[in-house]
Amino acid sequence: MNLIILGSGTAIPLMDRGSPACALLVRGERPMLMDLGPGSLRQLARVGISHERIGRIFLTHFHPDHCADMVHLLFATRNPRVMERRERLTITGPTGLTQLLADLGRAFTPWLALPETLLEVEELDPGAAADRDYGRFRLRFAPTGHTANSLAYRITDQHGKSVVFSGDTGFSQEIVELAKGADLLVLESAFPSHEEVEGHLTPAQAGHMAALAGIERLILTHFYPEVLSVDIASQCREFYGGELILAQDLLRIEV
Repeated sequence: MNLIILGSGTAIPLMDRGSPACALLVRGERPMLMDLGPGSLRQLARVGISHERIGRIFLTHFHPDHCADMVHLLFATRNPRVMERRERLTITGPTGLTQLLADLGRAFTPWLALPETLLEVEELDPGAAADRDYGRFRLRFAPTGHTANSLAYRITDQHGKSVVFSGDTGFSQEIVELAKGADLLVLESAFPSHEEVEGHLTPAQAGHMAALAGIERLILTHFYPEVLSVDIASQCREFYGGELILAQDLLRIEV
């Protein structure tokens, strides 16, 4: 697998950091997206991936900085020439996804409506069975507690390589369990240790979770301006001794 950080920032506009999104490239699959914050489609174009090629989108939760470019994607897909050649798109997310898309459709009627042959919506109940087999990859998920239905995801390819995406979260034993044995853990790291915010991680808390999960490669992302003003790596190193990567937009990582 290959991972591309499309946006390593938050809802706060920064010159060099877009809102949260990652592209995941799994052999034999069309590109997948983990979240889709505003500006993500332009970031995709910058790395040479057309929005028409996206096969699946996994949304961790419904805060606008993680899903607002859904409006852009659906509207762009309605272009008649795009619909003629586009393959089916699947959007997966927590309970409430169907309602969210319906609400967006009403707000922008009729500009987001796609035929059922082009769009599949898959809701995941945070309290239900947490394993899905999609053929070339497997999915596990776990609740994060950031919102009522927020989910973290683990993708495992046919060779057994796994990457875990936390989405937004506070300290979470569920994510620790989800991440055990994974090859790469992508954790949010939103605020510095002296400015903790409920529902988000500090670098030290992220490092603690990675250490508890036994992770050898950790990516920290989702940086608010406050945490960018401190030594993120040093705070994380209070607990974590493995390979540490501080996310930057358009960074590519082989898993």
